Amino acid sequence: MNIEPIATTSSSDRGSFEQDFETPSFIERVRANQQKLTADLKPYYDFIVCGSGSSGSVVARRLAENPQVDVLLVEVGGSDDVPEVMEASKWPLNRASERNWGFLGQPSPYLNGRSIPLHMGKVLGGGSSINAMAWAHGHKNDWDFFASEAGDPAWNYEAVSKIYRRIEDWRGTPDPEHRGIGGLVLVQPPPDPNPVAPAMVEGARSVGIPTFESHNGCMMEGDGGASLLELRVRNGKRQSVFRSYAFPYMDRPNFTVLSRAMVTCLTFAGKRVTGVEIAYGDKTHRIGAGVEVILSLGAMHTPKLLMQSGIGDQAELQRFGIPLMQHLPGVGKNFQDHVRSACIWEYREPLSPRNNAGEATFFWKSNPRLNTPDIQAVQVEVPFFSAETEARFKPPAGSWTLLPTVVQPKSRGHIRLTGPKPLDPIEIHDNLLSHPDDMKALIFGVEICREIGNSAALRPYVKREVMPGNLKGADLENFIRDAATTFSHETCTAKMGRDSMSVVDGYLKVYGIDNLRIADGSIMPCVTTGNTMGPCVVIGERAGEILRAEHKL
Repeated sequence: MNIEPIATTSSSDRGSFEQDFETPSFIERVRANQQKLTADLKPYYDFIVCGSGSSGSVVARRLAENPQVDVLLVEVGGSDDVPEVMEASKWPLNRASERNWGFLGQPSPYLNGRSIPLHMGKVLGGGSSINAMAWAHGHKNDWDFFASEAGDPAWNYEAVSKIYRRIEDWRGTPDPEHRGIGGLVLVQPPPDPNPVAPAMVEGARSVGIPTFESHNGCMMEGDGGASLLELRVRNGKRQSVFRSYAFPYMDRPNFTVLSRAMVTCLTFAGKRVTGVEIAYGDKTHRIGAGVEVILSLGAMHTPKLLMQSGIGDQAELQRFGIPLMQHLPGVGKNFQDHVRSACIWEYREPLSPRNNAGEATFFWKSNPRLNTPDIQAVQVEVPFFSAETEARFKPPAGSWTLLPTVVQPKSRGHIRLTGPKPLDPIEIHDNLLSHPDDMKALIFGVEICREIGNSAALRPYVKREVMPGNLKGADLENFIRDAATTFSHETCTAKMGRDSMSVVDGYLKVYGIDNLRIADGSIMPCVTTGNTMGPCVVIGERAGEILRAEHKL
């Protein structure tokens, strides 16, 4: 490999550097180039990035920016060029499609014996192609905790804020201290929001929650507040991370994007990863990585691939006769997610949802002594319920919802293998609400959402409260266990840190293994406060910075 360094594009010249990547001529160029590259796969690439989601697309783009570097991006899902992905309003239709892995947690006593659906993207763009498109930076304390766990100030809030300013193209009220302009990541407040959304923000203000122009500025440095939710939507179209980062480079000869290809295992020479095995078409391909392999498969499949390749808890691997490459007991542990309940009101006069149908939010503390807001609520402009609460409360179609959510959970789950083969499913013990403090926080969340939903500001949009009503004590707890669902922010199963349960160090290198890094939500020591797409992009950017510096790209 003969690599020469290239200059990083600055935000000031990025506008002229980028072009319109939606033109028919560019799309045809991409099609022809990728058809050629994937028909003639090489035996070796400099870097292999496994997974095209909110981190993997970023890593692959940053590596491919150097034309001397050959990059292979592998994705098990198929094309994102379908209306359900591209049109922002259709995002819920992805849930029951081939673009969702459709994971289910194990039946849980903490959820009245229920199994919770855990959505993850199985498509080019991963979660960023099927999610609700909300953009959240995470709280200052989240990133400072990352830095303390890694022992590296490059992960702290000040450093991460610089990344956000560099990558964003913020279309809201100017805030140069916190927001960037001209970057790859278009973000904006919801255009022409449903009037129920600003009314929710005013309702939050009426119960003592301060309001802000943005939930990604100074609001995420303090006790919380309420604002409209920021979205990755332009002219009604989803702006996935894959489309912003990877797609614009797919006409280049050094960047191969291989979809509908499953990475089945890592290959080794001693403790050094040499490449991957891929099931593609009806063949198994063994492809070498001349420099490194980067895993960006998400919080389910990154630990699964590690364990099935011999990296994990020795006792867990022995159950299935998997030869041990490296004993790392933290692989698959520390699972975290954002568990939520639901409060529903019937519209006085039904209003159609706009944008992503979820345009307002607030963050707040269930206990004023906490350092970080532990509750978030998102307003959804349609009824949102579990099967159990639908049967009990029968919400009308013309309803809207507040979803109180625990965003600093203390509950911890884990995932386990059920066999050594790539198609053997994993067993997910999400353990949501297993810690009593999470139930206390969610009780507070339901109560304050009811107070906001029944406030004067929202009275014009309320015919009646549908659920839960004035439940107390054990009745309220039982309702919460029946109503509980998740934002599908599955994270933390291969955490960054320096203790015995850590899987990667501050440079995202897997302990004890050479030429292998992880860049996705699984490396989070704790799940960030709010939606996780933005933090996963930052993880991808950090991986890109680290790789380019270490290999002098």
